[in-house]
Amino acid sequence: MGKVLGNNPADYALEQQEEDELWQEYRQNRDPKIREAFIKQYAPLVKYVAGKVAVGMPHNVEFDDLVGFGTFGLIDAIDKFDPDKNVKFKTYAVTRIRGSIFDELRSNDWVPRSVRQKTREVEDAIGSLEAQLGRPATDQEIAGSMGMSEDEYLKTMRKISGTSILSLNDVWFSGDENDKVSIGDSIESPSSLNPDEIVVKDEVRRVIAESLTELPEKEKQILVLYYYEDLTLKEIGQVLKVTESRVSQLHTKAISRLRSKLTNIRKGIM
Repeated sequence: MGKVLGNNPADYALEQQEEDELWQEYRQNRDPKIREAFIKQYAPLVKYVAGKVAVGMPHNVEFDDLVGFGTFGLIDAIDKFDPDKNVKFKTYAVTRIRGSIFDELRSNDWVPRSVRQKTREVEDAIGSLEAQLGRPATDQEIAGSMGMSEDEYLKTMRKISGTSILSLNDVWFSGDENDKVSIGDSIESPSSLNPDEIVVKDEVRRVIAESLTELPEKEKQILVLYYYEDLTLKEIGQVLKVTESRVSQLHTKAISRLRSKLTNIRKGIM
């Protein structure tokens, strides 16, 4: 086991030690120098997650603020990480970092009231229309139900696109500290898109998984590529051979579909 090389946390040469051994040491003695070394080691991960969250956010949301919010999540992840659970720290930390950023964004209430209202109107329209049709509604059908032209509807979707990532991480079920379920949790792995293959933890996780399977294929693919494969909207556009703007629209519509469906389902099971 490597020991402290000096008083500066940077003197911990993480690359020269087995990281799992260092985690075990930190778990036993909570040495603040090891903690600081991990913070330094994984600081780039915070910037990476913040960069992904920043895409589509309003201009009043500063990247440096997102990094600051995410750092709180990184510290929380370091303190709560259990190396015996056979989960890579990076995988565990991403969820904590992202969650911390969204928690701070919510507390600052950065979404304008008018945008919140328009988001609810879109979700209500989609939910009502698809309940009648028994299938996913097209852009033209949704626009018609809202008394808009298709072009006006697409402009509206662009306007509310910044709220879709935040709403994806809304908690749909909350038990104890480690028993919270959001839509985002259910996109962590492609296997969660098949309700027959997942281990059902509770009714909420099951209905989220079922709702995901009912999305149009391209929208479902975008969610998996963005949240599981960590591709940017631009990269997804290259994969699907559509514009980045179109990917953003489809992403927003997918989240609107899920939220409208889950809002109705939650009323019946909560």
